[in-house]
Amino acid sequence: MISTLLVANRGEIACRVFRTCRAAGIRTVAVHSDPDEQALHVRESDVAVRLPGATPAETYLRGDLIVKAAVAAGADAVHPGYGFLSENADFARAVRDAGLIWVGPPPEAIEAMASKTRAKELMGVEPLTEVTEDDLPVLVKAAAGGGGRGMRVVRELAQLEAELSMARAEAASAFGDGEVFVEPYVEGGRHVEVQVLADAHGTVWVLGTRDCSLQRRHQKVIEETPAPGLSPELTEELYAAARRATAAVGYRGAGTVEFLVAGGRAHFLEMNTRLQVEHPVTEAVFGVDLVALQLRVAEGGALDPEPPAPHGHAVEARLYAEDPAHAWAPQTGTLHRLRVPGVRLDSGYGDGDRIGVHYDPMLAKAVAHAPTRAEAVRALAGALERAAVHGPVTNRDLLVRSLRHEEFTGGRMDTGFYDRHLAALTATVPDPHAPLAAALADAARGGSRFGGWRNLPSAPQTRRYAVGGAETEVHYRHTRTGPAADGVRVVHADAGLVVLEVEGVRRRFTVARYGDQVHVNATALTALPRFADPAAQRAPGSLLAPMPGTVVRVADGLAVGSAVAAGQPLLWLEAMKMEHRITAPVAGTLRALHAEPGRQVEVGALLAVVQEDQEP
Repeated sequence: MISTLLVANRGEIACRVFRTCRAAGIRTVAVHSDPDEQALHVRESDVAVRLPGATPAETYLRGDLIVKAAVAAGADAVHPGYGFLSENADFARAVRDAGLIWVGPPPEAIEAMASKTRAKELMGVEPLTEVTEDDLPVLVKAAAGGGGRGMRVVRELAQLEAELSMARAEAASAFGDGEVFVEPYVEGGRHVEVQVLADAHGTVWVLGTRDCSLQRRHQKVIEETPAPGLSPELTEELYAAARRATAAVGYRGAGTVEFLVAGGRAHFLEMNTRLQVEHPVTEAVFGVDLVALQLRVAEGGALDPEPPAPHGHAVEARLYAEDPAHAWAPQTGTLHRLRVPGVRLDSGYGDGDRIGVHYDPMLAKAVAHAPTRAEAVRALAGALERAAVHGPVTNRDLLVRSLRHEEFTGGRMDTGFYDRHLAALTATVPDPHAPLAAALADAARGGSRFGGWRNLPSAPQTRRYAVGGAETEVHYRHTRTGPAADGVRVVHADAGLVVLEVEGVRRRFTVARYGDQVHVNATALTALPRFADPAAQRAPGSLLAPMPGTVVRVADGLAVGSAVAAGQPLLWLEAMKMEHRITAPVAGTLRALHAEPGRQVEVGALLAVVQEDQEP
């Protein structure tokens, strides 16, 4: 029996495993990098061990340090979570060699399936070795991991080498292994997977299908079970292939077999030899705790002969600190408040925690379960719409609109969903009365005495805010009966609550302010000074960091005075384990370069200045 478990991971998944351990009476051990010293998973563990350093390569990818931590803390078992070393056979062996229980499949099974190239060979699928124009488009993928890292779609042969190079760099950073491979890219397909669970006594459970087609940068955003619209014949084909993959490697524990479904056919993608991020939807529908079952199998226990029967439908949405309207740029800063009412919320952050640059920007997963798909989708969209997510920009609005989009509600989505609809889904539609509510709450917070008696009418009060990238100005007046604004009756106004009545309809606005950042219901605003700051102006052609990150390389030969072409890559930033290319906005001359490899920059930092060529 396991008495003390170390989770070789961080954030949401570490907190998730600890929750099951607490219910089972198992003592918990966390490991943490220096930036994670005060992280939620550390606070929720019984004991914690420091991994010196900041980057994954220095910390969560150091299997030797993690095994030492487990031994030092008196752990008798290690759970890898997902990502990092979860599909690393050498790490699994090192855990076992140290006399610890490995909560995962045998190292041999990981070895056979964790490399996607070997997995495809095992399932009779050959990767592309030589790419021609006729093969395009193709997909470059990391052999040692998932989550969208080391993955690139290539549509032009001339771009293949550059994309291979970037994919190798991302894969090495995220998984410690830079191996990549190339396969055909199937357009318009659905990403469907099958959850499996196997014990050492010959029992294999197949726990339904999941649809994970809504993805950005090949990383899943919304997942659900069961996958809608699959025929009974195709579903059985998926189950049979999943059983075949499980049996082929003598699998034990929880795993997922992934497919691309197009034209009524299933194309094998990979087997993930670990717990998946989206496992909560399966738990909801089948009424199981997959982590508890992982622990049972690792202890040598047996599964019941048959899995539980499924009930209803479950949908999960991943809440990210990112800006979908600006190339999904990851965001940093303080998460002041996170509340999503009425649904299961798995998170690795608490109120007041800092979101940094070193790790994936996922804040939480929200999961709704209901008797039908339509009810589950409606419940999740409503919960996210009412959620309090105070801090950096997130994808919350995108999630709500995606869940309510006719393609999704009709079950007709595929992996190209965001390619087709992103612009419409990210169009800014701010609440027109949110700035007024913010202004009235700010005035109340500042001590304005609404309703003070005056002999003369008061002058209009003015406040400025930035909302969705645009500036707006609001006006209100002090009267004998309280504040007033054109066309709006102010029913109540204090620092945290404003009630407005417009054309007989009364609405409540909850208001929270953190410095210059104001949150009014689901609308985020930035309070602006009355007059613009001249020092904030930048020279024409300035290239600013679109996100916080680290400069990983600068284009060969690039120096001040170099001639550059429009769209030419100048430098590369790494943020949250993804590489981002910074290109010249126009053809011209490089007049300043403030970036060098290894330099960490904040969002908005000046990286370079390109002076546009003037036509003769």
